[in-house]
Amino acid sequence: MKRHTSPELPGEGDTDYARYMRLDTLLSLQRHPDDMVHRDELLFQVVHQSSELWLKLAVAEIDEAAVLVGKDDLPGAELLLGRASLAIRLVTDQLDMFRYLKPADFEAMKPALGNGSGAESPGWRDAQKASRRLGQAFQAHLREREIDPATLYPGVATDSAYRLAEAMIEWDEQVALWRVRHYTIAIRIGGHGMIGTPNSPADWLAKLIDYRFFPELWQLRVLGGHAGA
Repeated sequence: MKRHTSPELPGEGDTDYARYMRLDTLLSLQRHPDDMVHRDELLFQVVHQSSELWLKLAVAEIDEAAVLVGKDDLPGAELLLGRASLAIRLVTDQLDMFRYLKPADFEAMKPALGNGSGAESPGWRDAQKASRRLGQAFQAHLREREIDPATLYPGVATDSAYRLAEAMIEWDEQVALWRVRHYTIAIRIGGHGMIGTPNSPADWLAKLIDYRFFPELWQLRVLGGHAGA
């Protein structure tokens, strides 16, 4: 274990770890206990703030993957997509913390939340934009090499275009699984209206469950699977 020494990096904090991680800033981003209307505001903020950080990483990976596709480095793009998919899995897993948040707790917290909504998340908006750029880069790659998308499936494990398409499907699926988990958690804590209520947040979340970034790949995958049966 590294022995404690005087910090060398500029910034606030007693150690270089604190300065590099900007802990003074990071740990001050949550509401002070004196300002909280409910103790579980800390839980609520930590889950959402850490989600935005993981999404920031995932978007960076997707954006770079799109650049690599444009440079014909499909294996490199596939690797970055795997990292992005894992980041979304971690975002999804931490939603389990909300199992400890009762409807009455969430109701008590509402005054502190204002009109805030998960639909305003910059991380998810950026993920949509990055996925669109990736899809466009992949389509351009196929056009330039005169690859018929219909020939991607049933795929060959050594084909880089097929492997990237599968990595894109995996990314899409991980986001879809997050949507399902988010929906069930929202209903569980009762903060999004009754199920089936028109124009309610719950109704809006339910409609998003079937959304896909790359619907054409999902369709080709199913059709190719049938053709290879």
